[in-house]
Amino acid sequence: MLSSEKYTLNKVNIDELILAIDDGLKKLFEKCHVTWEECPDLTKAPFNLAASGLCGHPSIADIGSVSNLSPIPKRTKIYTFEQIARIVTADDDNDKKDIRDCFMIGAGAGPFHKIGHNCELMPNVLMHKNGDHFEVVNNNTQYADIFENGYRLAKCEYPEFGLMANLYVSEGKPGKVIKIVVEKRLGKENFTESIQSILREKYPNKSMSMGGVFIIEKGKAKLHIMPDFAKEPLKSTEAVDNWLRYFDMDPPLICLTTLHSNDPGLNLRMEHTHCFSDHNQGGHYHYDTTPDIIRITAYLNVAEAIYRIDRPTE
Repeated sequence: MLSSEKYTLNKVNIDELILAIDDGLKKLFEKCHVTWEECPDLTKAPFNLAASGLCGHPSIADIGSVSNLSPIPKRTKIYTFEQIARIVTADDDNDKKDIRDCFMIGAGAGPFHKIGHNCELMPNVLMHKNGDHFEVVNNNTQYADIFENGYRLAKCEYPEFGLMANLYVSEGKPGKVIKIVVEKRLGKENFTESIQSILREKYPNKSMSMGGVFIIEKGKAKLHIMPDFAKEPLKSTEAVDNWLRYFDMDPPLICLTTLHSNDPGLNLRMEHTHCFSDHNQGGHYHYDTTPDIIRITAYLNVAEAIYRIDRPTE
């Protein structure tokens, strides 16, 4: 049985939030447009997600920790999407008694015990409740790994992952979300960091969390892919940096993201974004490398709660 903690987040005025994000991003990008509108069908290209929308009890699940990876990997840390679905849809005050679908997207480490080695995971799965269990309805999860002399992007058929994950969770329903379009980055922070900074400035005494998907339509981005587990303990940031493999990758990149403005004492990973594509490129997002031509379109939603699952005790 996995340990779990639920933290209910503050409600915000959506019009006020959109205005704050729009005002903030206009200082950081040459062009910016932020609106509250119906989410497009995300099952269609170019997104190819496992469910059509981002609505229905939106939340963030933070599972495991980077400490499960370094300095040495904790190979017993294996999780299933069903475990996570059962936790985040648990009936509290009858609020979730009628939930049947659980849609999860985000970033994590792959099921190394199944694939045979360490890799980056892009969770993208829709599950449906059948009796006391959740069954996979649609699994478009992919992983990126170091392969031969380069890298590859492959479909992950296993409904499991290892070590850690940061997931945006909802019922996958259609509905209104925050749409953001930006072009030509002027600020020093990347796209997700820019939103985090705006939220901290606007709501300094609140914890706010968001998640969803964005597409890098123009411009390149720096991504990393974890190779197989290191033979020696990774005891420093420098050691981890030398172990990771970095690449400049090409658009369009579909990026699955979670982010927080502040940590309410849960030992959260404050931002985590993984990307995939239809041209064999993907991995962990760092930042765009061509700010003069970058164009990003995002569909994000505000989380109602955070679920901290299997929080490390060390």
